[in-house]
Amino acid sequence: MHEETIKKIKAEVERHREDIIQFLRDIVAIPSPNGDIKAVAERIGQEMKKLGFDDVFLDSMGNIVGRIGNGPRVLLYDSHIDTVDIADSGQWQWDPYKGKIENDIFYGLGAGDEKNSTPGMVYGLKIMKDLGLTRDFTLYYFGNIEEICDGVAPNSLVVTDEIKPDFVVIGEPTKMNIYRGHRGRVELKVTTKGRTCHASAPERGVNAVYKMAEIIKGISQMGDEFIDDPFLGKGSIAVTDIHCKTPSINALPDECFIYIDRRLTFGETQEMAVEQVRKVAAPHGGMVEVLEFDEPSYTGFVFKVDKYFPAWALPEDHLLVQAGLKTYEQLFGRPTGVGKLVFSTNGTYWMGKAGIPAIGFGPGDEVYAHTVLDQVPIEDVVRSTEFYAFFPTVLWEMLAR
Repeated sequence: MHEETIKKIKAEVERHREDIIQFLRDIVAIPSPNGDIKAVAERIGQEMKKLGFDDVFLDSMGNIVGRIGNGPRVLLYDSHIDTVDIADSGQWQWDPYKGKIENDIFYGLGAGDEKNSTPGMVYGLKIMKDLGLTRDFTLYYFGNIEEICDGVAPNSLVVTDEIKPDFVVIGEPTKMNIYRGHRGRVELKVTTKGRTCHASAPERGVNAVYKMAEIIKGISQMGDEFIDDPFLGKGSIAVTDIHCKTPSINALPDECFIYIDRRLTFGETQEMAVEQVRKVAAPHGGMVEVLEFDEPSYTGFVFKVDKYFPAWALPEDHLLVQAGLKTYEQLFGRPTGVGKLVFSTNGTYWMGKAGIPAIGFGPGDEVYAHTVLDQVPIEDVVRSTEFYAFFPTVLWEMLAR
């Protein structure tokens, strides 16, 4: 039915193959750790202007937005363009920004998480416009801040900039499968108080670290009461950071605090998670609180949210999931899989909080995210461009039924 359209898309993608690959290398070469996306956003905006997008602009937070079309239905392609930091540079066997291509795999910081999907999305939308395939859609590319707080960028886009899509495709690495959900999470802080004294006579004070040690032990033994969802899996908990305050290294610390990542599956709520930790912490004087995100973006813009991110999933028979599966099979002549992400994404806002249907689709494998082997297969970057260019056509037909 779509043989001619698919043929044209594939020909256009092949014509732009080297530009797509070079664009990926260009944006990986620009450092953008933990929300510092100014330079890479400018580079992406430059590319979209060159490719003839109808509009290119920065939103209030400083995320880069490109628009094609002006129809009543809104489809948004979401790709976060910040990365984690390098951490220990000695663990990298090559320059994390220059990267390397070996056996048709591109290695570099952000190559798989998640600058991998931006070239395909940007060029896919350009090809759609050139071939007259925008239908009655308004189509957005949304290159955003995510590593410092998943969901905050789309939340701000909808509330502050009043751009609310009807459907979203999230470009996290899915091994070219269609992912339809993932667990949520809540970030917690536990604080213990002590009484300082000289370390030569510790019996005169109260050591806040010792109190916290008992709480950490209790947290490490939690899990039996966590819910195990058939699709999303079981909730989990991890202590991820610890600090203390002390007048000197010759004195007892009078305060200690830890940070906790509590992953939530279906049936687990923020209140439930807080109460579970409180039961462990309270006997040792621990105080539990939900963290709040209020860090300014590189533009100075602040969008304050609690660090609670609900679990979400679309049913496998949902129109958006089925459109993704049909798009892949028609393009590549074979089916792809349906699954879930292990880590958290902007889907916590799109579907989790706002109820906007979302799927994940992107090149690369999430097992390499946040590692010194961050990578993506070059061929999948190119093939994903075909998917992003053809997907709206399939979705439009399914909506018209």
